[in-house]
Amino acid sequence: VQLVESGGGLVQPGGSLRLSCAASGFAFSSYAMSWYRQPPGTERELVATISSAGGSTNYADFAKGRFTISRDNAKNTVFLQMNSLKFEDTAVYYCNTMIPTAKGWRDYWGQGTQVTVSS
Repeated sequence: VQLVESGGGLVQPGGSLRLSCAASGFAFSSYAMSWYRQPPGTERELVATISSAGGSTNYADFAKGRFTISRDNAKNTVFLQMNSLKFEDTAVYYCNTMIPTAKGWRDYWGQGTQVTVSS
């Protein structure tokens, strides 16, 4: 299983970024995908989750109305469109999935992509 995030960078408050996560090594279209983030000095937190077919999404309260998670199962890619970015959105953003193994469900993570919101 490999998850590779891209699209992070430096953006001004009020700006937008689109993160991508390219997945490989598993049946991508069979599993839900999530984005998490870890702001400086804090724990990792869930941002959004999308179901395997993309028909159902869930967002953290801070993401509702500003962020949109989507996926392209033909390209094994999940996206996070982030609009109206705030200083407090500064964090490393991680792609995540959970896949069943013989020992139970296992979390897989990408390496993360840095998002910095600064003027």
